[in-house]
Amino acid sequence: MNAQTGLNPRQKAAIIVRLLLDDEAEVNLEGFDNDRQTLLAEEMANMDLIDRQTRDDVISEFCDNLEAVGVTFPGDLDGTLEILADRLSKDATDRLRRLVMMSGRGDPWPRVTGLPQEDIQVLAENEAVELVAVMLSKLSVAQASKTFSALDRERAQMVAQAMAMTRDIGPQALQRIGLVLAQAADALPHPGMEAPASGRMGDILNFASSDLRDDVLDLLDREDAVFAEDVRRAIFTFAHIPERIDPRDIPRIVRAVDQQVLVRALAQKTEKEAAAAAFILTNLSQRMADGLREEAAALGTLRPKDADEAANEVVAAIRRLQMEEGLTLIQPEDDR
Repeated sequence: MNAQTGLNPRQKAAIIVRLLLDDEAEVNLEGFDNDRQTLLAEEMANMDLIDRQTRDDVISEFCDNLEAVGVTFPGDLDGTLEILADRLSKDATDRLRRLVMMSGRGDPWPRVTGLPQEDIQVLAENEAVELVAVMLSKLSVAQASKTFSALDRERAQMVAQAMAMTRDIGPQALQRIGLVLAQAADALPHPGMEAPASGRMGDILNFASSDLRDDVLDLLDREDAVFAEDVRRAIFTFAHIPERIDPRDIPRIVRAVDQQVLVRALAQKTEKEAAAAAFILTNLSQRMADGLREEAAALGTLRPKDADEAANEVVAAIRRLQMEEGLTLIQPEDDR
């Protein structure tokens, strides 16, 4: 083919791209690195007229090469990881990305911009302001705004001043800064368990009996008052409904609970639980509330265990709505 056309591979590629553009095909060259894109553009700029026979020969060779291909690989780590998707563990994926970045062949910025917000915030608060300014420039506007707004005023002003230095930054310097930030992120401590200990203890106590919950909190008060306070903030029980649930969400919650379970939960006699039951009834239609009151009164006095189990089912329904349908709990007063 070379003997017939006298064209090198780059010239042939330029002809194919030109033909695709003439045909208004969607041509995406972003998969090429910058050097290849530049060479292709230069080759197209240096070419003039191509006769019809040469054009047809190039097309035939291109089609023959396509038909001869059995299987293709991405040719880079990002494409390979996209193919493997969820088949690799997060640790293995992170390790591969680190190895490629250390070799200088990979782009560190997807790794940096994909960090959890809390890690980005730590970098913003501890790395050199010049690096932070570059990082904010690479983040989405929403991410950058959130990160910048959380900085203390003096550091935010320093980062803003450093932003002017990002105007003339070159590709190599950008690569090095991304690598530094990625390495700093890898050095951040990450606990094996995502949820804090107080949150896990609070979730457990949510569904314990009220007597056991009170005993445990009394013990924690004596042994570790700070931890005990954090656990209290994490606990959400039936008694917390008036202070943690928006009244407008009560009908939605009631629909998510079996009516017989709800009636048993509303038959609470202890002071705090009875106040929560009254809060629920107050925020329902009068007809529905009256019907539920009558059913609860007909139950008489429930065993504490039965009342606790029913109340816990209501709490479980609220947690499901929170996780699956976006129900928002009001934060305790001292957390705001």
